Amino acid sequence: MKTLENTPISVLDLSPIVAGSTPTQALANTLDLAQHADHWGFNRYWLAEHHGMRGIASAATSVVIGHVAGGTKRIRVGSGGIMLPNHAPLVIAEQFGTLESLYPGRIDLGLGRAPGTDQATMRALRRDSGADGDQFPQMLEELRAYFRPDLHGGSNGIHAVPGEGLDVPIWLLGSSGFSAQLAGYLGLPFAFAGQFAPRNMKAAFDLYRHTFRPSRVLEQPYAMAGINVIAADTDEHAQFLATSAQRRFVGMIRGNPGPLEPPVESMDGYWEPHERAAVQAQLGASIIGSPVTVRAKLREFLQEFGVDEIMANAAVYDHAERLHSYEIVSQVCELPRSL
Repeated sequence: MKTLENTPISVLDLSPIVAGSTPTQALANTLDLAQHADHWGFNRYWLAEHHGMRGIASAATSVVIGHVAGGTKRIRVGSGGIMLPNHAPLVIAEQFGTLESLYPGRIDLGLGRAPGTDQATMRALRRDSGADGDQFPQMLEELRAYFRPDLHGGSNGIHAVPGEGLDVPIWLLGSSGFSAQLAGYLGLPFAFAGQFAPRNMKAAFDLYRHTFRPSRVLEQPYAMAGINVIAADTDEHAQFLATSAQRRFVGMIRGNPGPLEPPVESMDGYWEPHERAAVQAQLGASIIGSPVTVRAKLREFLQEFGVDEIMANAAVYDHAERLHSYEIVSQVCELPRSL
């Protein structure tokens, strides 16, 4: 039976650039958080591919993964995710084959089909290659064949070196039913982006489990939920810290997704009613509060969705407060600390 105490808990990091700071500091904070997460017993540390956003420093995702893996000892490090249509599958196979060769047994490859950016930046990334989300299944199969040509129809004379012959765990990520169904059909693990699309989460997990077919990778479905978790010593302070994430989403609605701003005492007067409704819909699954509140809400979440793993995202302006938030999560979940 799944309980909070026996459920793996992981970290999702967008390497947030905060107002008045730099990407250099954001990446230093990422490594510092990863090292603490490694010690505190978190299972994975995933980084997300976003482009052209002034508040996110993880655009070169595989580079940051190598930086984090090199600075940690135990924790698995991976992508949450690589947006595959932005890349040639051979390049991703080589990049993650290299990472797996450098840090064997610790690298995950989570894949998404969205661009992770606006349309103009997407065109700059893809250079009119014609690749888009509709080609995702074909691109995925090509990528898998570079890793294991013996299982996917051969290499066609093209070899990913490093990469070929390596078992890099591939996850499908999504915020709708498309990737859930594909992950089930292929027998792959599935992660849902509940941190910004909670309304579709239960339906996506139900679809994944319904369509799951056992594979060489998995005998049973394995579902992970990404959710926002912001913890502090009191409910009131956690709600205060959470206003930074709310301000960021308002900026996205207004077409101006800038750096992560400091928290404010109240959002009243900052957002319009329709903006408040949109933010509450996107952040509706967020777990915010004191240790007692976070523990109770995580247990309720597990009971409702029955996931195998939780990946917590904390968009907190102050790095020390962000560290403290994750430390509280590790304590309420009773994660096994390492030396």
